[in-house]
Amino acid sequence: MRLYGIKTCGSVKKAMQFLDAKGVEYTFIDLKKEKPTQEELESWVKQVGFGILLNKKGTTYKKLALKELDLSDAEIKEWLLKEPMLFKRPIVVYDKDSKENVMVGFDRENYQRVWK
Repeated sequence: MRLYGIKTCGSVKKAMQFLDAKGVEYTFIDLKKEKPTQEELESWVKQVGFGILLNKKGTTYKKLALKELDLSDAEIKEWLLKEPMLFKRPIVVYDKDSKENVMVGFDRENYQRVWK
């Protein structure tokens, strides 16, 4: 299992605390140091869509004034690949039912359903 985020993010901290308390092993990938690949992004988009992956409430989104640009999906993909701070965090990639699953953000109820 992989958890993508930044260590200073409150939602990432909550996710890590939850998973640690449940004894769930994961690999932490710091988005400030390691950008997701195009293949990873495309897999995530197929599962959750751009609307969930793109953090429109974040500082980076506002600083770059992306709201005013009316971006296409292809343009959103380009921005996410070059500026990983635009991702909503955390992004958790885990295996369940013999397939890879993606969960974005921290919602205790959703985490409880997966890791009882």
